[in-house]
Amino acid sequence: MICSKSTPVTKSYSPWRRMTKLGQIPRAPLKMFCWGLITFLLLLFPTVISFSSEVGSDSIVSRERVFFLHGLGRTSASMFLLKHRLEKQGYEVISNSYTSTDAGIDEHVMWLDEQLSLCCHDDSTHLHFVTHSLGGIVLRVYLKNHEVANLGRVVMLAPPSQGSELADFLKNWEVYRMTAGPSGQEIGTDDDSVPKLLGPVDFELGVIAGMRSLNPFYSSIIPGPDDGKVSVERARVEGMSDFILVDHSHTFIMNASDVAAQVFAFLRRGAFEHDTADADSTELEEAKHDH
Repeated sequence: MICSKSTPVTKSYSPWRRMTKLGQIPRAPLKMFCWGLITFLLLLFPTVISFSSEVGSDSIVSRERVFFLHGLGRTSASMFLLKHRLEKQGYEVISNSYTSTDAGIDEHVMWLDEQLSLCCHDDSTHLHFVTHSLGGIVLRVYLKNHEVANLGRVVMLAPPSQGSELADFLKNWEVYRMTAGPSGQEIGTDDDSVPKLLGPVDFELGVIAGMRSLNPFYSSIIPGPDDGKVSVERARVEGMSDFILVDHSHTFIMNASDVAAQVFAFLRRGAFEHDTADADSTELEEAKHDH
């Protein structure tokens, strides 16, 4: 090996050893090469080091699970970046896809029940949930009808907690009916919609709502500040423990690093980091009250 200080005793011909003896490759440059190689490898894999240090700083986190529920028309891939960030903090994250556009909310609840029976029946381990959009409604229906003995905390990203005016507007459009499926017909603002029938929550819940829209047409349909799909006010739900606004859209809210930080904060201590929120948070709060 080039980086070894000793050469195995052998009578076989070694061109590297002979060249070193002859001074064609001085030992000092060889040592510099070895240290350079080590430095390169350390720079190439920094996440391995940071992962170890972050997990070691809070050993209790490594004994907790987080179950993800993605939104309508999405898959578990949409939550990949957030999953990676929570795993770096020591959580065991379970993120599977369900056929959100091929069945109604009751069927999604049955799927969730099956998933939890397979992965999360250990009462000694806290089970947290992080949901996006429709996933929040699926979880609320589940928790209304099922007891989770080891339930920890829940964070919902952009949930249509009181339904969505956009779903009201689009429900009779054939394209929407085909792409959103039965679930898309169940999340409106009518009194008989699933969100409106659920009532207050009775578990520890933090809601993160977006304030940036990528679709001006959709936003023109939704009254007040919105994330392009759900209004800020309809993201709120009675009984929630905390609520915070972020400057992100409905579609990509789960990918933002500041959102990940807020999710982690709530899972750890049951409250968001309002003091460290974005500088625009004051403006967002004012906009919320103005509307």
